[in-house]
Amino acid sequence: MDGVELSNRPSDNNPIEKPAASRRKASRSIFGLFAVADTVDCFLMLFGAAGACIHGASTPVFLILFGHIIDSLGSLSSDPHKLASEVSKRALDLVYVGLIVLVGAWIGVAFWTQTGERQTARLRVKYLQSVLRKDINFFDTEARDANIIYRISSDAILVQDAIGDKTGHCLRYLAQFVVGFAVGFTTLWKLTLVTLAVIPLLVVAGGAYTIIMSTLSKKGEAAYAEAGKVAEEVISQVRTVYSFVGEEKAVEAYSKLLKTALKLGKKSGFAKGIGVGTTYGLLFCTWAFLLWYAGILVRHHVTNGGKAFTTIINVVFSGFALGQAAPNLSAIAKGQAAISNIISMIDVDSKSTKTLDRGIVLPEVAGKIEFSKVSFAYPSRPNMIFEDLSFLMSAGKTFAVVGPSGSGKSTIISMVERFYEPTSGKILLDGFDLKILQLKWLRGQMGLVSQEPALFATSIAGNILYGREDAELDHIVEAAKAANAHSFIQALPEGYHTQVGEGGTQLSGGQKQRIAIARAVLRNPKILLLDEATSALDAESELVVQQALERIMLDRTTIIVAHRLSTIRDVDKIIVLKNGKVVESGTHFELMSKGEDGEYATLVSLQVSSNGGNQNQETSQESVTSHFSELNHTQAIHKKSESIDGRETLTHDQRLDRLGSASSPSIGKLIRMNRAEWPNAVLGSVGAIISGMQTPLFALGITQVLSAFYSHDQRQMKHEIEKVALIFVGAAIVTVPVYLVQHYFYTAMGEQITTRVRLSIFSAILRNEIGWFDLDENNSGTLASMLAADATLVRSAIADRLSTIIQNISLVATAFFIAFFLSWRMAAVVLATYPLIISAAIAEQMFLRGLGGNYTRAYSRATAIAREAIINIRTVAAFGAEDRISAQFTNELEQPNKQALVRGHISGLSYGISQLFLLSSYALGLWYASQLIKKKESDFGNIMKSFMVLIVTALGVAEALALAPDIVKGSHALGSVFSILERRTAIESDDPLSQPVIEIRGDVEFKDVGFRYPVRPDVPVFDGLNLQVPAGSSLAIVGPSGSGKSSVIALLMRFYDPIKGAVMIDGRDIRCLNLRTLRLRIGLVQQEPVLFSTTIYENILYGRDGASEIEIMKAAKAANAHGFISRMPDGYQTHVGERGIQLSGGQKQRVAIARAILKDPTILLLDEATSALDTASEKLVQEALDTLMYGRTTVMVAHRLSTIRDADRIAVLHCGKVAEIGGHDELISRPGSMYSQLVRLQQQSADGDDLS
Repeated sequence: MDGVELSNRPSDNNPIEKPAASRRKASRSIFGLFAVADTVDCFLMLFGAAGACIHGASTPVFLILFGHIIDSLGSLSSDPHKLASEVSKRALDLVYVGLIVLVGAWIGVAFWTQTGERQTARLRVKYLQSVLRKDINFFDTEARDANIIYRISSDAILVQDAIGDKTGHCLRYLAQFVVGFAVGFTTLWKLTLVTLAVIPLLVVAGGAYTIIMSTLSKKGEAAYAEAGKVAEEVISQVRTVYSFVGEEKAVEAYSKLLKTALKLGKKSGFAKGIGVGTTYGLLFCTWAFLLWYAGILVRHHVTNGGKAFTTIINVVFSGFALGQAAPNLSAIAKGQAAISNIISMIDVDSKSTKTLDRGIVLPEVAGKIEFSKVSFAYPSRPNMIFEDLSFLMSAGKTFAVVGPSGSGKSTIISMVERFYEPTSGKILLDGFDLKILQLKWLRGQMGLVSQEPALFATSIAGNILYGREDAELDHIVEAAKAANAHSFIQALPEGYHTQVGEGGTQLSGGQKQRIAIARAVLRNPKILLLDEATSALDAESELVVQQALERIMLDRTTIIVAHRLSTIRDVDKIIVLKNGKVVESGTHFELMSKGEDGEYATLVSLQVSSNGGNQNQETSQESVTSHFSELNHTQAIHKKSESIDGRETLTHDQRLDRLGSASSPSIGKLIRMNRAEWPNAVLGSVGAIISGMQTPLFALGITQVLSAFYSHDQRQMKHEIEKVALIFVGAAIVTVPVYLVQHYFYTAMGEQITTRVRLSIFSAILRNEIGWFDLDENNSGTLASMLAADATLVRSAIADRLSTIIQNISLVATAFFIAFFLSWRMAAVVLATYPLIISAAIAEQMFLRGLGGNYTRAYSRATAIAREAIINIRTVAAFGAEDRISAQFTNELEQPNKQALVRGHISGLSYGISQLFLLSSYALGLWYASQLIKKKESDFGNIMKSFMVLIVTALGVAEALALAPDIVKGSHALGSVFSILERRTAIESDDPLSQPVIEIRGDVEFKDVGFRYPVRPDVPVFDGLNLQVPAGSSLAIVGPSGSGKSSVIALLMRFYDPIKGAVMIDGRDIRCLNLRTLRLRIGLVQQEPVLFSTTIYENILYGRDGASEIEIMKAAKAANAHGFISRMPDGYQTHVGERGIQLSGGQKQRVAIARAILKDPTILLLDEATSALDTASEKLVQEALDTLMYGRTTVMVAHRLSTIRDADRIAVLHCGKVAEIGGHDELISRPGSMYSQLVRLQQQSADGDDLS
C-alpha cells in the first residue's frame, strides 16, 4: 500500500511529466498551435497548405507572364500584327493561371476553416475534460486564477482564428515570398542575390516584432480574463448585488481591470507600428538599392530592361508579401499564447487522468468504513480540521455525524468521496485503503445528497439519469417513487421530460431535493451520504423527504450529517465531533443518558428549548400530511409545471426578437457611441491615408524606371534611376512614423472601443430587472461569454478593419487619379471589370451573414454547459458524470463543425472566383493595351504606368474585400450588443424623476397586490394580497412550499413589480421612489448565502462602503462570526473561494448576516436566514437577529416555525392570499387553523416528547 501511495505523488523523475514538459515547450513553437490535430486534420492542413501555397505562388507566376508581355510590347512595337497575336496568347495564359488560383484559393480557405473548427472543438473538449478530472483541491485553490470559462470561450476563439484563418493567409504570403525569390534567381541571379543579402535585416525585425507582440498579447489576454471572471461572478449573483446597491462597485471593479488591459493594448499598438513600419521601411530601402543596382546592370548590358523589371517587381512584391504576413503572424502569436494556457492545463492533467481509472476494484462491497488516525487540513487553509481522528462504521448500518458548525461534519463526507486525501492516517473501505481503490469505481458505490441540491439545466429524467446513465425509464420511475417524487412529476404537463431550468430554478426546494434523492437511489449505492439533506425544507416537504430517505437507507451503510437532531434519533450510531476529534459516540438513548455532562445531550437540550416547548394537540398526522400535500400539488407543483410552458414560449419569442434586432445592426450607432475616439481615428486615418498613397506612387516609380531602362541616353538613364532611388530612401524614412501613427492610434482606438463596449454592456446588463435574468437565454454563462466575445468581434469589425479600409480608399483614389490622368481609355476598361470582383465578394458576405448568428449562439450554449458543470463540480465528481458532461459539450460543438464545412467551401469558392475575375481583368487590360499601341492611341510608357497603378489598386481592393468575413462577424455581433444597450429596463433603479429616499419609518403595506413571474405569465402567484407591517414591528410569513413566501420579499426588494395593486412603504408606492436609495434602507439575508470570491473582510464591507475595521468586527461579533474568523490563519483576510466554497454553510450564513448588520437597515428581510446553522450557532445568531430586529420593520420567511414564534404577527399564505394572520398564541388557539396544523406537523416530525 505504501508503494501505491508513493506512486501517486509527483516526483522529479516522473516519466509522465517529461512529455508534458516537452509538449509545453512545443506549444511555444509554431507547431504547438496544432497540438491536438489528428490524421484527418493533418491531411486537411496538408491540402490546405498546398492550396494556400499555390494561391501565393500565383503572383510571381503572373509577373513572369507580365514580363513576357512587356518584352513583347517593347520589342514588337514595330510589328503591330505580331504584337497583337503574341499579347493575346500571353493574356490567355493569365486566364489559365486564374483558374489554378481559383482551385488553390478554394482548397486553401475551405480546408483551413474546417481543420480550425475541428481542432478548436477538440481542444475545447480536451480542456474541459482535463478540468473535470481535476481534484477538488484545484477548484478550492487554483480555479479562481485559472479563468476556466474564459479559456473555453475567448482563448479558443483566438486559437480558431489563428488555425482556421491566419495560418492559411500566412502560408500564402510566405509562398509568394519564396517563389518570388526563386523566380528572381532563375531570371537574374546577381540582382536577386544582392536582394537576399538584405533579408536577415527583415528577419530580425520581424522576429523581434513577433516576440514582443506575443508577450504583450499574453499579458493583455490575462488582464481581460480577470475582468471577465469578475463580470461572470457579479452576473451570477445579481440579486445580492442589487440588494446591496453594488452595481456601481461592480462596474468600478470591472473598469479597473479593463484599464490594465487597455494600457497593455496601447503598448502592443506602439510595438505593432514600429514593427510594421520598420519592415516596410527596410523594403523601401531594398527597393531603392535594387533600382540603383539594376540600372548599373542594364547600363553595362548584363541584362535587358524587361528582365531587370521582372526581377525587381517579383522581388519587391515578394518582399511586400513578407510584410503582409506580419499581421497574420501577430494573430498566430496570440493563438500560441492562448493555446499555451490551454495546453498547460491539459498536460498537467496527465497525472490526474491516470488516477481516475487506476487502482483495484473490489469484487464485492460490504460497506464497512473506518477512519484510522486521520489528520487533515484543507489545502487552501493550513489549520488542521482533524487530528488523529478514528472511528468505525459497520456495514449496512446508519451513522449520524453531529457537532457545532465548522467542526468538520461535511469534511467527513468529502473525504469518504475522496474529494480530498488525508495528510496522514488512512480511510478504509472493507479493510482496503481508499487510495488504492479505483476512484471512478469507488464513487460509483456511493450516492450523495447535498444540502444545496445541484440540478442541471436539462429534463427531470436527464437529471435523475446522472445517477446511472444506462438506466431505462422504468428504473427512473422506480427511483422517483422511492424518493416520493413520482406524484409531483406526473402532475407536470411534460412529466419526466419537463425542463428544470438553470440550477433547477423551475422547481421548489422540496422538489429539487427529492429529484436529488431519486438520482442517488438510481445508483443503488452501497454507501449513502446525506449532507443536511432536509435542512432547507419546510415541515411538510421535510416529512415527505424524510420518509423517502428512511425507505432507501435500509441495508445500506449510511452517513448522515445533520443540524436538526430530530432527524437522526433513530440511527444506529451517532458520532459527536468537536475540534476535529470524536468526543463521544453511541445511540441516541446512550448519549442522552449522560445528561448535562454529554455534548450530544447539551446539543439536544439547546434545540428543544429553541423549539419552544410542545403543544399537545390531537390531530392525525396522516390528515395533516394529506391536507398540506394537497396544497403543495395545487400550488407548488401544478403551477410550477404550467410555468415551464409559459417560460418556453416567451423565451422563443424573445429569441426571435433578438435575432431580428441582430439582423440589422447599425455601425453608425457604434461610431456615435465612440465619439471620444474620433481624435485617435483621425490621427490613425492620416497614417492610413499616407501609407495607402505610397503603393500607387511606388507603382508609378517603378514604371518610370522601366521607361528609363529603354532610354538610349546612358546619362539620362542613370539620372532618372538615381532620382527614383533617392525618393524611395526618403519614403523609407517616412514609413516608420507613418505606420507608427496608423497602428498606434488605431490600436488605441480599438482597445478603447473594446473597453467602452464591454463596460457599456456590463453596465447595461446591471440596469436590467431581475425578470430579464430569469430568461434562459440570459443565464450568467451566456452573458459572460457574450461580454467577452462580442466586444472583441466589434473591435475587429470597426477599429482593426477601419485602418485597412481607409488605407485602401486612399490607395484607390490616388491610383485612379494617376491612371485616368495618364491613359483614361486604359483606366476605363480596367475599371469596367471591377464589378465582377466586387459582386463575388458580396456573395461571400451575404453567405456569412446567413450563418454567423447560429454559429456564435452554439458556442454560448456549449460555454453554458461547461460553466454549469464547473459550478457543480462536486456533484459531477460524486456521480462520475465527467464523460457525460464532455459528451453533451461535444454534442453542442457538432453544429458549428457542420456549418464550418459548408461555410468554408462556399467562402473558398467565392474568394477563388473573385481571384479568377481579378486575373481575367488583367488579361483583358493587357490585350486592350496592345490594341491601343497597335492603333497608336497611346504610348508604351503612359499605358504601362496606368496599368501598373491599377494592378496594385486591384490587389488592394481584393485584400479589403477578403476582410468581409471579419467585418460581417463583427457587424453581426453589433446586433446582440445593441439589443442589450438599447433595451429599456422594466424597473429603473435610478430614475431621475423618482423621489430619493433620505429616511424611512418602515411602514410596509401590500395593497390588493396581484403578481405573476414574467417568465410564467399564465401562473398567478398573488391575487389580491393584502398585508400590513407597522414600522418597527415584525411579520413572519409561513405556508407550504410554493405558496409565494419568498415572492413577498422579492416584491419588497422590487426585484419585480406587481401587475396590479401596489407595494407601499410609508404610504408611498415604491414604484415612485428612487430604487437605489430605497434598497440602501433595506437589508436582505437569503436562504442560500451568496459570497464573492474575495476576503471575508471585503465580503462584510460590501454591506456599507467606508465602514471602519472596528465596525466590521462589531458586525461579525453580533453575527457570531468573529470567533471562527479569528481562528483562521489569515483572519479577516482569509479568501472565501468561489461562491464562499472555503467556508461551511453556517459560516457563510454568519458572514452574510454580518454584512446585513453592517448595512444598518430600517427594513430587514430574512429569507430562511438560519436554516443552514447548527443548533448552537442558530441560537446565538437568532439572539443577534433579535437584537438587530429591535426597532426595525422585519419581514421573515421561515420553514422552522420555532424561529418565528416571537414575531409580532404571523401571516399564513394560501392560494395567493393571506389565509390567516395574527400572533403565535392567537393562531395556535384557533381550532382547525392552518398555522396550528403546520406547527403540529413540525412537532410530530421533531418528536419533541421523545427528545426531551
